[in-house]
Amino acid sequence: MMEPWLSIVGLGEDGIDGLSAAAREAIEQADLLAGGARHLKLAAGFGKPMLAWEVPFEASIPKLLAERGRRVAVLASGDPFWFGVGGTLAARLPLAEMRVWPAPSTFGWAAARLGWPLEQVTTLGLHARPITLLRPHLTPQARLIVLLRDGAAAALIAAYLDGLGFGASRLTVLEALGGPRERIRQAHAHAFALDDIQAPVALAIEVQAEAQAVLMPRTSGLPDELFQHDGQLTKREIRAVTLSSLAPRGNELLWDIGAGSGAIGIEWLLADARNRAIGIEPRADRLQVARANAAALGVPHLDIRHGRAPEALAGLPTPDAVFIGGGGTEPGLFEAVWQALRPGGRLVANAVTLETEALLIAWHRRHGGSLLRLAVERASAVGGFTAWRAAMPIVQWSVRK
Repeated sequence: MMEPWLSIVGLGEDGIDGLSAAAREAIEQADLLAGGARHLKLAAGFGKPMLAWEVPFEASIPKLLAERGRRVAVLASGDPFWFGVGGTLAARLPLAEMRVWPAPSTFGWAAARLGWPLEQVTTLGLHARPITLLRPHLTPQARLIVLLRDGAAAALIAAYLDGLGFGASRLTVLEALGGPRERIRQAHAHAFALDDIQAPVALAIEVQAEAQAVLMPRTSGLPDELFQHDGQLTKREIRAVTLSSLAPRGNELLWDIGAGSGAIGIEWLLADARNRAIGIEPRADRLQVARANAAALGVPHLDIRHGRAPEALAGLPTPDAVFIGGGGTEPGLFEAVWQALRPGGRLVANAVTLETEALLIAWHRRHGGSLLRLAVERASAVGGFTAWRAAMPIVQWSVRK
């Protein structure tokens, strides 16, 4: 077994002075130091050759791995395994090849300065990720600590909150925590005017909802009004039952065939932050609508692809669950999906037409599962009175392979 050649050393804003004796020794014994420009500057006194990270960071990984066999110390911010470089490198290297010396994280420093119990706080790293990831976490009285790229990102978040009706939220800007440049300032989102924020920066958010704010429920079956659509939308009540049948758990992949507005894939992703979803949609004009819905509802990582199933399914990673909401009569679709689905995976299909309904009944005979017929009626005006109007009934087949 190869001896550890890579040392990952977490640095705080107090730099080298804050390191333990073992972490300092790892740097002293290294043949090469790697890290961001700020970290390498802090370690300049060691007189070691240096490898500065490129942008994007992924471009630097092959160069780092090419140094295998030499003693390399990677310098990182705080805890390398909390929105840091550690997780990225651990996915590329056996753990036996590395040693890690974490320092207190920025989240820990921020919680200490704010007096917030960290286990009650949502923590996010938004260095290079969309700020719309905040959306599902915007609930009254919620507390968030967010790592940001720079001060401009703090201003963008303030404007984003204000635009959604959370302008009363209190923002605390925490700069260079734990070092000589530490500075902490507060402002409300609707009146945010700080323009001299220096990295590294964290933003603490105490969420306050104004009367016009639209809050996102935690249960499946989001209100239809939250979605843009051209009529191709699995309605709220049917969507809630469909998500219940799909039974999202965590760290699972969904294929959403006939994605339309993206609603099923969006709610699948909202169920657990580790979930993934690939939507297949044959109409190009619906792709941007689905992507816009995903961004607006806080899951911009929804993977929407243009194509027609079953051809578009070739080469996709194995799903844990599949939803067929459109295209059910395409020749070979159910056969392709059944073959691709992993053992124990779930398949849910909704039918509106008699032709698709007949297919579901036939597949139910072959593979079992359950058949449901769902009918929803809504009260609406009829002249000066009110009466029930029935929506088209849905037949749903759900089965575990």
